[in-house]
Amino acid sequence: MFQQFKNLHFYMVLATDILLFAASLFLAMLLRFNFQLEPQYLRQILTLLSVLLPVKTVIFFVFGLYRGMWRYTDLRDSWQLFKAVILSQMIAITLLSMWVRLAGFSRSVFILDALLTFVLTGGMRVAIRTMFLHMGHFSTATLLSPRIYRKRRSRLRRVLIVGAGDAGEKTLREIIDTPEIAYEVVGFLDDRKDKHNRSLHGVPVLGPVHLLRQVVRTRQVEEVLIAIPSARGTQMRQIIDACKASGLTYRTLPRLGDLINGQVTIQQFREVRYEDLLGRDPIRIHNESISSCLTNKVVLITGAGGSIGSELVRQIIRFDPGLVILVERSEAGLYAMEMELVHRHAFSNYVTVLGRVQDKVLMDRVMARYQPQVVFHAAAYKHVPLVECNPWEAVFNNVLGSQVTMDAAEKHGVERFVIVSTDKAVRPTNVMGTTKRITELLMQSRPITSTRFMAVRFGNVVGSSGSVIPLFKKQIRNGGPVTVTHPEMTRYFMTIPEACQLILQAATMGWGGEIFILKMGTPVKIADMARDLIRLSGKEPDVDIEIRYTGVRPGEKLYEELITHGEGVVKTDHSDIMVLRPEDDGEVLSPDYRPRLERQLAELLEIALEYDSSKLKRQLHAMVPEYTPQPAPCVLDDLPPNARPDALPDAPMGKRQMVATAPAATSKKQ
Repeated sequence: MFQQFKNLHFYMVLATDILLFAASLFLAMLLRFNFQLEPQYLRQILTLLSVLLPVKTVIFFVFGLYRGMWRYTDLRDSWQLFKAVILSQMIAITLLSMWVRLAGFSRSVFILDALLTFVLTGGMRVAIRTMFLHMGHFSTATLLSPRIYRKRRSRLRRVLIVGAGDAGEKTLREIIDTPEIAYEVVGFLDDRKDKHNRSLHGVPVLGPVHLLRQVVRTRQVEEVLIAIPSARGTQMRQIIDACKASGLTYRTLPRLGDLINGQVTIQQFREVRYEDLLGRDPIRIHNESISSCLTNKVVLITGAGGSIGSELVRQIIRFDPGLVILVERSEAGLYAMEMELVHRHAFSNYVTVLGRVQDKVLMDRVMARYQPQVVFHAAAYKHVPLVECNPWEAVFNNVLGSQVTMDAAEKHGVERFVIVSTDKAVRPTNVMGTTKRITELLMQSRPITSTRFMAVRFGNVVGSSGSVIPLFKKQIRNGGPVTVTHPEMTRYFMTIPEACQLILQAATMGWGGEIFILKMGTPVKIADMARDLIRLSGKEPDVDIEIRYTGVRPGEKLYEELITHGEGVVKTDHSDIMVLRPEDDGEVLSPDYRPRLERQLAELLEIALEYDSSKLKRQLHAMVPEYTPQPAPCVLDDLPPNARPDALPDAPMGKRQMVATAPAATSKKQ
């Protein structure tokens, strides 16, 4: 506190305030007596100054008005100043009334003095702040040199801010407050008519966004900052098209879901990504209900090193869980997630389990040891063509792994179990979608217990390991061509953070057996996505970068669906989440369905261990009649008929072996 006494600036500020205190009283007397001061009033001024000067000085010091830096004066400082002026005036009046009983003193002088003290001292602080804002943090020599000032101004990059809302105002304020940011804001654009011809911090709002090209030309704009984190895809496209037509560099703020802390800084502006063009409304989540589900709880995430699993971990740790258990088969993925938790998030309440979810012994012991209360089951094979060529692995991982994990969760009293499903489970045409549908059926047909099982079904996520966007970006960097399977291929898309936020929200809503369906917005043509990405890279589709159609791949269909025919979907309390309840499917709840499904599952595992893709697909069709098998090459179609598996269906997957029965053959790992 007393360190400021060693600062020369403190004494300069103190001396200035004392002069302003005296000036405010003198002006108050002049105003009160019409600028005609008789000798008796001059004597009153001396009496008043003997009390007012020390009182105001002490009160200003107590209120910390000499600890702040004037260059950063804001409304909070003004409020402190106002309180200090009022209190000091009240104390001074009390002391004077005790000393001279205020006989012959004009009471209005005290009101005028308080008002002038606030105006003069506050005005001086505002003036100093204004000087620093316009001149920068320069030395005295620089301030006295207009030539140096003009030279620096000439180096500033002229920028236009699109969006005159809170984000735009905070962006401008940071540019003003930080002279090291070499920007000069020439104006704002905003579509709200009530903001036109007004200003923010002295910077005008020039009109609607469609005037961007005209403003860029007339104001010599060099860069555009898009400060509309809630912008819809259509609006973002219009802004970007106008920027490209003007040949300008442009950057945008992240979406609202990524601005969790509400802060806006220049460092957060980034290049426009495809996610900004999806045209989705910001996700609204109920943090209170999610917090009650996760805070201080033991949470287990399978597939924690994958695209969805890792984002679930990032979202979950925001709610202060008691312990997070990461289950992942990929050593590299698990290590990367662990390093992120330690070094980026400073989170230490975690356990890493390197293993497979279909390992019964491992999953049983993990749940017995740590007693998780909430499980998010994100472990699955999701790449359609790869799974189509290796269909047995989808059975082992997607079906058996889910069954093993659900059994272990129920055995050890897990409170909530959430399965991450997919829209490809609806009228599936591929093995991946069919195995995920079987997982849903296994979940729905489970007897009612204390464990609440539920699934969340949604479409493609932008940026996931199986997403086409990383492939398209790589193809664009290599100069093309960008390969699209079919001109009419459409998919539902959602960003990974959005999907995970809604998964967490759905976890708080289930009572057991529900399949939650996330609203995915409008389906997007993959060809249109490719064109958008090419334009975002500054090139023109089919001019600079060729788009080449390669044909539909095995297991793919042109259009995806979120519900199948006959499924009853109802709304929930959350506008972005719908639910398919188990009672909507009477067959699943019939007494003989579960035993029949378990028999079919045992047969499916036996067939999977034979690595016979044709037979396996026939069994999948028997279990999911709406599944339409499609011919697809399999990696083991030419397997010799005398080779057989030497493992049982419930053996650990890591120990499956193919052993040839011919006498001369030798064993080999499969």
